Amino acid sequence: MAEKKTTRIQTENTQRVLEAALQEFSAHGFRGTTVEQIATTAGMSKANVLYYFRRKQDIYVAVLQQTIDAWLTPLETLNPNGEPLDELWLYARAKLQMSRRSPAASRLFANEIISGAPMIGYYLQDELRAQVDTKCSVIQQWIDDDQLAPINPLHLLFFIWSTTQHYADFMPQIQFLHDDGDDKLFDDAEATLKQLLINGLAPKH
Repeated sequence: MAEKKTTRIQTENTQRVLEAALQEFSAHGFRGTTVEQIATTAGMSKANVLYYFRRKQDIYVAVLQQTIDAWLTPLETLNPNGEPLDELWLYARAKLQMSRRSPAASRLFANEIISGAPMIGYYLQDELRAQVDTKCSVIQQWIDDDQLAPINPLHLLFFIWSTTQHYADFMPQIQFLHDDGDDKLFDDAEATLKQLLINGLAPKH
């Protein structure tokens, strides 16, 4: 039996639920958020929300998976045949831009991880692990070909994640310490990160 095709309205409503859920979960956490709150924010009835998602946990996991998928997209585009320094910088810049555009998603993900990843541990172990292992192999090949300074590929990714997501997860702290506007803040962050990556990863000949 053929799988029933999702209509445009169903797709749009599903995304409305996910966007509303991101707002509520990032503000109140999983336990502090109700389906009623999500429905109100989405401008839908509770019954309509539950038509698309069977329970609150399913909405929460879907929001987190959407966040991870968005983060993996620029990692997937890391081109093994490209210039290594350019490829890694493009990835780091994309992650920094995501932190600026979607800070709520980053904070929600951070809270899930701090809690021990109870809802998405399986997803991290399978899909994220497979993607990261593949890209670490690409980075290691660049190192073996003397195109990058010798460095642990996994910890390089950890470094990129931590430095870029800091600008979402700890924005209140940054605002207390930074006097200029957001444009200046992210311009300076981008320049600093690029200098550190390019200088630190360039092969020493």
